[in-house]
Amino acid sequence: MKHETLCEVGLSYAPCQYGTSRLFFRGPRQRLDGRYIAFVGGTETYGKFIDKPFPTLIEAETGERCVNFGCVNAGIDAFFYDDTVRTACRDARLTVVQVMGAQNMSNRFYSVHPRRNDRFLKPSTVLRAIYDDVDFADFSFTRHMLGALMKRSPERFEIMCNELRDAWVARMTSYLKEIGPNTLLLWFADHDPHESIGAEPIMELQSNPLFVSRPMIEALRPHVRDIVEVVPLPTATRGITEGMIFPAHEAGAAAEMLGVRAHAEAAKALCAPIASALLRHIKRPA
Repeated sequence: MKHETLCEVGLSYAPCQYGTSRLFFRGPRQRLDGRYIAFVGGTETYGKFIDKPFPTLIEAETGERCVNFGCVNAGIDAFFYDDTVRTACRDARLTVVQVMGAQNMSNRFYSVHPRRNDRFLKPSTVLRAIYDDVDFADFSFTRHMLGALMKRSPERFEIMCNELRDAWVARMTSYLKEIGPNTLLLWFADHDPHESIGAEPIMELQSNPLFVSRPMIEALRPHVRDIVEVVPLPTATRGITEGMIFPAHEAGAAAEMLGVRAHAEAAKALCAPIASALLRHIKRPA
């Protein structure tokens, strides 16, 4: 993955790696010893176009060392199969896991790149059978493919959506069990989670994180300390690029992301649950 240093506009992500991981994370690099909080997530956790993403703001507010394992466009697969991140989360005093979309993960219908999870690799024989009228060589990215399949046949598309939802809950459950119970689950988006498991497909494709509903999130509650929902005020959500740092040709992309004020709201919302979780910290059983 290309990790830019936007020298021309004054923002450096200081990309770094940890241990044997092949992933690049938001820097500066932190120590993985002693007491720290780990943050796992996608573009929002990474803080693209944001000088001080919410993990950085939380570190300043709490005084706790915060390690940002955010990756641009990541799904849960990027972390599920990464031994370094998994170990770091187990060793952390607390881990905050952002709810990421269900589209960027391998499943029984298609596979994605193990690190660049938004990259579509290939369909399974099952998906080829369902969509025997589609040339999958046309697709490089998961969202492009899903949009095309939805337009081709909403009925067949719903079959795939159900698989993505089931696979996401199973993968997230396994990951949370693996890293241990000292975890907060974070919903950080410009809308509340859909209340039903199957919203209209066109609605789901227009809202991040894709295909994740409140019942799916609640299914994970037994495996975490708490679930924190952050839905920033409209004045802090998409289209508000004040304070963001980006080159002119990225203005459209920046307008689609949660901005500086949204990150400030996320940090504020997380500080109290983090403090409470640290106070209730229970030593994991051997």
